[in-house]
Amino acid sequence: MTKAASLAQAIAALRAGRPLALSGQPLLALETATAAMLDLLDPEHHATLLLSGPRAAALGLANTRDAADPDLPVVIQRCPWLGQVEALALADPGRDLDRAPIGPLEPLPHGDMDLLGAALDLARLAGLLPAVWLLPRETEVMTSLDATALVAPVGATIVARAALPLDGLPPSQMVSFRDPASGEDHVALVIGAFGGRPPLVRLHSECLTGDVFGSLKCDCGPQLKQALNLIGAAGGGVLLYLRQEGRGIGLANKLRAYALQDRGLDTVDANARLGFADDERDYRMAAAMLRALGIDRVRLLTNNPNKVAGLEHEGIAVAERVAHHMPTNPHNADYIATKQTKSGHLG
Repeated sequence: MTKAASLAQAIAALRAGRPLALSGQPLLALETATAAMLDLLDPEHHATLLLSGPRAAALGLANTRDAADPDLPVVIQRCPWLGQVEALALADPGRDLDRAPIGPLEPLPHGDMDLLGAALDLARLAGLLPAVWLLPRETEVMTSLDATALVAPVGATIVARAALPLDGLPPSQMVSFRDPASGEDHVALVIGAFGGRPPLVRLHSECLTGDVFGSLKCDCGPQLKQALNLIGAAGGGVLLYLRQEGRGIGLANKLRAYALQDRGLDTVDANARLGFADDERDYRMAAAMLRALGIDRVRLLTNNPNKVAGLEHEGIAVAERVAHHMPTNPHNADYIATKQTKSGHLG
């Protein structure tokens, strides 16, 4: 019997390598699937391989029906040599220089591009490579998800809050939020008092490599520390710490992008080679968290105009954009320049 799943349950299933029916289409995440699971679900080898348009273009493939738009997903017919190991080598660009030449591969037409896009988006939300096995429609699976769950309104539920004394800062408290759709936890650090004016707010996306280990490849760690200092100097404000590692592509994929950058790609091209947009983040959760804190007008500490637009689209007024520049180093100078020239960050 098929059971309707929440978005959080669907993400957990994909991460665990279990099958899922998305709006009636059975699928299996390529990255976490095992050869044994694939053979069990598709003993006749009728499953097809779904790749993102940019990844297919990097492989020299094109959808025979929609070749004019490289952003559209591409379905690849499974051939005798294309098993789980070979398919994963195709989907992961970090293996491009290590594998033997591929082929032949045959792209197939597919009518429901919205459903295919939703399948890849679901894999991205799970922090996986955007590549899935499309199983035959008659494949029996235990759980299902309607594709509309991926675009459902975002809410923020306060789970817990407590005082959190911080060195050199006014009295502060940390507020934990949970996204009821995805199950992700985010936090707000509420510092000092706002004094009746729009608070100084920083939207900071999680960066394990920079925030915790002090990586020199990005400017995230210094931005986090400086944001806290600026908010404290202003007398108070809010720092939202959002679980959007690697601009929303997840830690493993960020490390894959780093490996591609070591081979000469910039951060935008590396994301595209992996099958992701330059920036996969959205700021609906940030807006919901601010509303839950009773804030509807902010002074935003950012160089990223997408953050301004994202909050304003969700009804949070940005009274002022406050620049947030950090010194570069030899390891991140090109990264920061690329953010300005390709991603539209303000200088």
